[in-house]
Amino acid sequence: MKQKIYTLESLKIELQSHRTEGKTIVLCHGVFDLMHIGHLRYFNQAAQMGDILVVTLTQDQYVNKGPGRPAFTESLRAEVLSNISCIDYVAINEWPTAIETIQCLRPNVYVKGPDYKDASKDLTGNIKKEADAILSVGGEIRFTEDITFSSSRLLVDFSTTYSQEQRSYIHQLRNKYSMNEILSWFEEMKSKKVLLIGEIIVDEYVQCKALGKSGKEPVLVVKQLGNQKFMGGVLAIANHLSQFCSEISILSYLGENREYEDLIRSNLSPNVELNAIAKKGAPTIHKKRYIDEYSKARILGVYDIEGGLIDHEEEELLLHSLRSSIKDYDLVLIADYGHGLISPNIVQYVCEHAPYLAINTQINASNRGFHTISKYPRADFVCIHEGELRHDHRNITKPVEELTINLYEKMECQEIIITQGKNGLIGYSQEEGVMHCPAFAHKVVDRVGAGDTVLSMTSLSLSTGMPRDISLILGNLAGAQSVSMVCNEGALNRNLMLKSLKSIIG
Repeated sequence: MKQKIYTLESLKIELQSHRTEGKTIVLCHGVFDLMHIGHLRYFNQAAQMGDILVVTLTQDQYVNKGPGRPAFTESLRAEVLSNISCIDYVAINEWPTAIETIQCLRPNVYVKGPDYKDASKDLTGNIKKEADAILSVGGEIRFTEDITFSSSRLLVDFSTTYSQEQRSYIHQLRNKYSMNEILSWFEEMKSKKVLLIGEIIVDEYVQCKALGKSGKEPVLVVKQLGNQKFMGGVLAIANHLSQFCSEISILSYLGENREYEDLIRSNLSPNVELNAIAKKGAPTIHKKRYIDEYSKARILGVYDIEGGLIDHEEEELLLHSLRSSIKDYDLVLIADYGHGLISPNIVQYVCEHAPYLAINTQINASNRGFHTISKYPRADFVCIHEGELRHDHRNITKPVEELTINLYEKMECQEIIITQGKNGLIGYSQEEGVMHCPAFAHKVVDRVGAGDTVLSMTSLSLSTGMPRDISLILGNLAGAQSVSMVCNEGALNRNLMLKSLKSIIG
């Protein structure tokens, strides 16, 4: 059989002879994760638009169809394509989009399916860029005309990529909402102004190689290989939210010497404003974790922290800022890590004056035993982990649903969401009762920051008036994005979130 699979560089050379012979080169590009009749008709129509049909496919690392995708690796997808008779050449793309590929291969015709004809429906904006790219090399973009199928919908309905629980939840959403409705809520998010209150944390990961036991002491010795700093705490939440709404302000503290301030400001999104007091006698919170290079397991954590409450003068500075601006925000989100920022007076003021108040409290090594959600008398929305819920109730045996309802009634909330890691999310409101949403993460690299990611997405969506079942799946998709990265390596991606939703809802 004729060789069909090439690298892009070798394919570029191979196409020169066809170009010299005056043949028309046609390019198709896509993920092609699950082949179906729609693909076959698309390729056959494209082949009729020229003499040589080239198909390039998206690398696994760039497939943004949601958790668990692609279902088939790039090499398997390339093999399937190479066995379709109308296709002359196949190559795996080297970039996230086809723009550079078009510039590299210089086809005469670039072909997309009929569902891409209306560029206004393209969530990424890449079709317009690809159209510009093909024009820049003297070619043209054309669209096929035939029935369309969704690989994503077929994978949800018929493959083992999704569990029965996930399928059931997705089918319920499909029956209730259209993608246009969901897009309208996302558009509404853009105008929201958010005030974030919580501790700034600089996370540092130190990569190590274990050397073994010390020669004279019972101590593990490691060799440091490298390190990387990440924006944690409210900094991570702010960067997540910045992709979805227009204006975010942070109210927090730095250390007395304002350590890491330049690093922090340089790593915040442009639409995030930082308002941070200096806490006397304290450092900027810095959490260093030593990570084994091979297993990725954490060997040791070293925290530079002083967890005492802010003093009266510092409290007054924060209260002054709150008094002057809290009513200007649509959402006040408290991420309370229990490191001394949020005093009883600040709790009281925010609970009395926030237009819409979302709260999360977290247990960690320095506050276990005395830091719980009960320090807050009320909230519109609470999002905490099941472990923190049980810690607050001092109960490990009662059903989590019962404890959730107890907390809901005590805090007079509109909504509560309990995160359960691999078991997904539980939501509760008096109107709709208990609702379970399964987790959608298929690849877990690092769980640090996942709870903050869920908090940011669910707080914003619920404050916008988005229905709880959609907010729950958004929270799970956000969590899936988060755990696929190391620490808070990147912010939530709005386009990826929308494409993930579109891929499972249709």
